[in-house]
Amino acid sequence: MPTSHRLAWAAGALAVCAAVAGSATVWAAPPEAATPYGENGRLAVCGTTLCGEGGEPVQLRGMSTHGTQWFEHCVTGEALDVLADDWGADVVRVSTYVQEDGYETDPAYFTDLASRVIDMATERGLYVIVDWHMLSPGDPNANTELAERFFTDITARHGDQDNLLYEIANEPNGVGWDAIRSYAEEMIPVVRAGDPDAVVLVGTRAWSSLGVSEGSDESEVVANPVDADNIMYTFHFYAGSHGDAYLQTLSRAADRIPMFVTEFGTQDYSGDGPNDFAMAQRYLDLMAEKGISWTNWNYSDDFRSGAVFEPGTCDGGRWSDPSSLKEAGVWISDRIS
Repeated sequence: MPTSHRLAWAAGALAVCAAVAGSATVWAAPPEAATPYGENGRLAVCGTTLCGEGGEPVQLRGMSTHGTQWFEHCVTGEALDVLADDWGADVVRVSTYVQEDGYETDPAYFTDLASRVIDMATERGLYVIVDWHMLSPGDPNANTELAERFFTDITARHGDQDNLLYEIANEPNGVGWDAIRSYAEEMIPVVRAGDPDAVVLVGTRAWSSLGVSEGSDESEVVANPVDADNIMYTFHFYAGSHGDAYLQTLSRAADRIPMFVTEFGTQDYSGDGPNDFAMAQRYLDLMAEKGISWTNWNYSDDFRSGAVFEPGTCDGGRWSDPSSLKEAGVWISDRIS
């Protein structure tokens, strides 16, 4: 149970004790712990971090889905109950792939699917990152028309909600920062037309590594930021592949610009291979120190080591069974809660 949830429960328990002390016949059950959204309300960027409606800093911790074109069956109400209640997550990232048999094959279907997951997560008081999961081609401008359609349709349905954040380009790659910034400055007004106050998450160069994977660093973003308010920049890492140079880049960047780690794993960059929990913990410690929110990849039963559940878990509906968790699933669920 997250600390904030424990405090809410403790306050309720004290109220019960006071009632009992006043009368031996009085008893009231403690109130349910607040949901993440119920506790923090609409988020906004304040300085280099997120803040809740009351202006207090907020660090969201949660999970990303795998591509919904492959793992729709892993994102059900029961699965989200486990994520919200058993794991104590604050946020779920809903990954709508553009290519790879994703959105471009049937825009209406994948919009409905994303919308359905948003509704289920909202019912459970979670924040939702609407992830436009472009990966190949790496230039986000290749899919601008599709992105405009997707975000227009999603904000038409959900723009009056206060629990959504919008990740407008998952992992730009093979293209310079100027092209990414230009795309962002075109897409942010599309999102804001339907959800004026939403936090928008902007992908960075070289698979959202702030350029490190292509020989650059955070300086290009710091020197030439996106011309928009209430935005954050994304960083992705995989602990088995991305060592000190990546960690130090994230650390420096977080002191200058608002950062959100919308994807990371404890394995190599393919989301597979041995876990490097020691390096991953160094990242988590840094993110806790600097208030950087994060979502882990991924909440599915894919065969790769980065998927938190053993294969077959989602078909059997065994999300709450501890034996269904892979080693990475045990590790990350402990750190969320």
